[in-house]
Amino acid sequence: MKFVKKLLRYVLLFFILGIMVFPLLWMFRVSLMESGNSISFDNLLTASFSLQNYIDLFTNSQIGKYLYNSIFVGLIVTVGNIVFCFMTAYTIARYKYIVNKVLFVSVILILMIPIHIIIIPMYLLMVNFGIYDSYFALILPWLVNPIGIFLVKQYIESIPPAMEEAARIDGAGEMRILFRIVMPLCKPVLAVLAIQVFFTNWNSFLFPFILTQSDSVRTLPVALALLQGHQAIDWQHLMAGSAIAVIPVLIVFIVLQKQIVSGITAGGIKQ
Repeated sequence: MKFVKKLLRYVLLFFILGIMVFPLLWMFRVSLMESGNSISFDNLLTASFSLQNYIDLFTNSQIGKYLYNSIFVGLIVTVGNIVFCFMTAYTIARYKYIVNKVLFVSVILILMIPIHIIIIPMYLLMVNFGIYDSYFALILPWLVNPIGIFLVKQYIESIPPAMEEAARIDGAGEMRILFRIVMPLCKPVLAVLAIQVFFTNWNSFLFPFILTQSDSVRTLPVALALLQGHQAIDWQHLMAGSAIAVIPVLIVFIVLQKQIVSGITAGGIKQ
């Protein structure tokens, strides 16, 4: 009976895995078909493989520039969130001033506001500040994430402050305590924050579409949307572009999967 239950469990898990993986495999398979072929199931099995779609994107379009823009903006925003969310969260968690309590309440209130409500104010701010259609418009508004402040603050509060007090007694300054003692202890939650911010920024479409209009700063999701065309969709080249957008995300996930698991399970065992 136990064997049957275990077998059914694995069958169910493989079925769910197949449902999740099939769209990804379908995307890569279509991207390796010759342009103009039908994407019927028979062609998926019998059509020849070709890298011509990827070659066309890098030679006949600015896909390399769009890829660079997404990587550059994503990395800058991720590093900014790690630094600023960590410093803000530490201040709120360790210094129980009334101002910090008000600041934390404001962070919670911001989480209740749908992000799409600020589209028009954000657009007007970027235009009035003279940074519309630039890297600054894609980076500055997202350098601090309220969810990141909340996560890191909760994590820091679970860390005993004994080592910080000992470092102060030894003469260490606040910045040294912050970055040399507390920050290494927060690696799991900072890794989770970095991955969440990078993925969100990498897949962001609406704000980059509204806040930019030139190819020089356009990100990959916006470029892929414009690649579809108005009369017909070139599925092979579109799937090739989508594969190019997915590969960096897969690499980040594979490299940081241990940090993801440790960040999710952190705090699961009460000290």
